[in-house]
Amino acid sequence: MPSNEHELRDKLARFCDDVRKLETEIGRVLVGQQAVVRGTLITMIAGGHVLLEGVPGLGKTLLVRTLAEAVEGKFSRIQFTPDLMPADLTGTNIISPRKDEQRFEFQPGPVFANIVLADEINRATPKTQAALLEAMQEHTVTVAGTTHRLHGVFFVLATQNPLEMEGTYPLPEAQLDRFFAKLLVPFPSADELIAIVDRTTRSTTPKIETTFPSERVLEMGQLARDIPVADELTRYAVDLLLATHPDSPQAGAFAKKYVRYGASPRGAQALMLAAKINAILDNRFNVSREDLRTVAPMVLRHRIILNFEGQAEGISTDQIVEKIC
Repeated sequence: MPSNEHELRDKLARFCDDVRKLETEIGRVLVGQQAVVRGTLITMIAGGHVLLEGVPGLGKTLLVRTLAEAVEGKFSRIQFTPDLMPADLTGTNIISPRKDEQRFEFQPGPVFANIVLADEINRATPKTQAALLEAMQEHTVTVAGTTHRLHGVFFVLATQNPLEMEGTYPLPEAQLDRFFAKLLVPFPSADELIAIVDRTTRSTTPKIETTFPSERVLEMGQLARDIPVADELTRYAVDLLLATHPDSPQAGAFAKKYVRYGASPRGAQALMLAAKINAILDNRFNVSREDLRTVAPMVLRHRIILNFEGQAEGISTDQIVEKIC
């Protein structure tokens, strides 16, 4: 075996070990939710952002806090409320406190961090929600005509409650598309509830034991991008995406009947990158169709818009994805 192939296998083996270590550390604090944790780590390695949806009390905020403790870097929590202003996120120019020099200085907002928790993101107004768009897509923030760059890892984890509709502002499609993945946080099983109660009612609480350098996350993301993919599988990923568009020849009867708009090209990019990372975590160095099917729900569910008939009949976007896969 050539030395470069040996080197690649060693790098990929270390990749798997590092992710499993992260999952183990998170598992010390968070009970269950393995699929959500895996999806969150895939998104972070891919350099994207994740939207966590679930009813209150399922550990969404705990997951983010635990991940921030496990990954070295600056953590910032933003509690979204109706009176939150864009400058409260991005920062603003203030007069310098130095008496010898009166000038404006930029004071960075909480978005200048490595891991950002946007808690209950749908409680803020669309104007404030839009303040995240540039940061999420370009990794820059523009204030008063000056652009400031976000350095290193920049990972936004937003949470929202699907039950409470009063006093909330649904995320616009343009912002939803900026999220690499949308993960649904399920209610724990009876055994998991027992473990949660037991773990959280003791005199001592479990804590993270080892930390993980944030620079390593960037290295892992670059390694995942270097995984080759056959042209046939790229075509399959594109066909999956086109199958979500009701006016496409690839669309089936189910999508034609219930879908208004399909996923954007960002969906195909996310689909392929998530499939590469999923293949590595399965100890394989090649992407398969099964990898694409596995990650399809989390990267496509929030990019599909149902028509009136689909909404009236209670069709979910997960059902659309299931049909096309």
